[in-house]
Amino acid sequence: MRELLPAAARGRVGAWSPPRLRPVLHLVSGMLLVLSGTMLLPAAADGLSRHPDWRSFALSALATFICGGLLFRRTRSSLAGGLSLRQAFVLTPLAWLTVTLFAAMPLYFSGYGRVGESFTDAFFEAMAGLTTTGATVLTGLDRAPPGILLWRALLQWLGGIGIIATAIAILPALGVGGMQLFRTESSDRSEKVRPRVREIAGMIAAVYCAFTIACGLAYWSAGMAPFDALAHALTTVSTAGFSTSDLSIGNWSSPAVDWIAIVFMLSGALPFVLYVRLLHRDMSALRSSQVRTLLGFVVTVTLLLTAWLVLTGRYGPADALRYAAFNVVSIVTTTGYATTDYMLWGNAAVGVFFGLIFIGGCTGSTSGGIKVFRFEVMARLLRGHFLRLLYPRGVFPRTYAGRPLPDEVMVSVVVFFSLYFACYSAITIALMGLDLDFLTSASAAASALSNVGPGLGLTIGPAGSYGPLPDAAKWLLCFAMLLGRLDLFTVLILFVPRFWKG
Repeated sequence: MRELLPAAARGRVGAWSPPRLRPVLHLVSGMLLVLSGTMLLPAAADGLSRHPDWRSFALSALATFICGGLLFRRTRSSLAGGLSLRQAFVLTPLAWLTVTLFAAMPLYFSGYGRVGESFTDAFFEAMAGLTTTGATVLTGLDRAPPGILLWRALLQWLGGIGIIATAIAILPALGVGGMQLFRTESSDRSEKVRPRVREIAGMIAAVYCAFTIACGLAYWSAGMAPFDALAHALTTVSTAGFSTSDLSIGNWSSPAVDWIAIVFMLSGALPFVLYVRLLHRDMSALRSSQVRTLLGFVVTVTLLLTAWLVLTGRYGPADALRYAAFNVVSIVTTTGYATTDYMLWGNAAVGVFFGLIFIGGCTGSTSGGIKVFRFEVMARLLRGHFLRLLYPRGVFPRTYAGRPLPDEVMVSVVVFFSLYFACYSAITIALMGLDLDFLTSASAAASALSNVGPGLGLTIGPAGSYGPLPDAAKWLLCFAMLLGRLDLFTVLILFVPRFWKG
């Protein structure tokens, strides 16, 4: 993003030279001011239903506004020169952590359920919301106050638009995990949707809001109550997964609701820049490689799983297709909704869903996971390697979307895969060290890193919650959710001593 990241920080290599935090904190203060205004919506929802929890949201909004306002005044600075690379690396995790901390306040002050008894649970719920992970410690959602339900949905909606902005404006400029492949400043004219990043952001926000409204109206027309339709629209387009019922979407037992959710989950998992290009009649957007790969993969897995469910006698063809399509799309797009407990479909189905946790949607979408384009790049690398083994003197150019793949992108993707599975292994082992069984540990680590939500097993499966896990496991999973949401490097680089030197 040219306006935000003009150049790397300058300084004497090896000298202790921490990045200037004034502009970083100024941006964070602005986010807190926006968050404080958002807290008034669940306060109004509780007030209209005469639920006393409106006070916790009102007081939290006031506290957040005061803290954000004071920080805004104390750190006022010009951002005309943009941020250095080191400042951008600091801004991203600091913003998510700070907003999560304040977002947890109304949950904790509400006194409702686990989130009102333990700040660990309140922080976990807020982190799962803002990272669009959808893992929850709460049960009894069908009887929860409207303010809590709306706040959880709003956090996921804000997190969804936040990660789109991060994936488009910050991560490509930082060269994180091959994201530099999607710079808007590409010399390819077709990639220049609009001449300025600010205009792209505005149009993406408009598309995001339009999808949310359309999804809510569709849910309402399919039989959901207006409040449920609104809450689920907020968490469907953001591919996040919080629901107003313990049974998730399965509470409605409606084919119409299921297919509406499938359409909008897939819509949220596609690049939002693609929609902007289509609005400008750029039909070349329909030839996007990662979009075709994602849709083809979803269709293939859905048909195979449908055949399995029919052949094993679990459902008839129509129900098998609906249940298979819904749950495959839910996991691949990292939404985390459920219509039934797929743990009961047999070991083969459980193995399929475990593998789907890692996939994710397209870059520039609200989905988490490894992302489809990285699998495409790895496939091209493997193909080239095998061809060179067969034809040592052959020349096999590697391309993506009709353009040569830069070496820096290929290296970034390989390093990302290596680091992802190293982190996954370390988190799994750490969870097992907290006396959790292997299936729970392995699926919780994968689900948190991919921002999916439900894991596998009796405790955290689609019919369970993360509430029974020990506090240490919840804090570790909070770190894993943030790590996965910000593509690993943006968080882990802060632990490298050289980063804090000029």
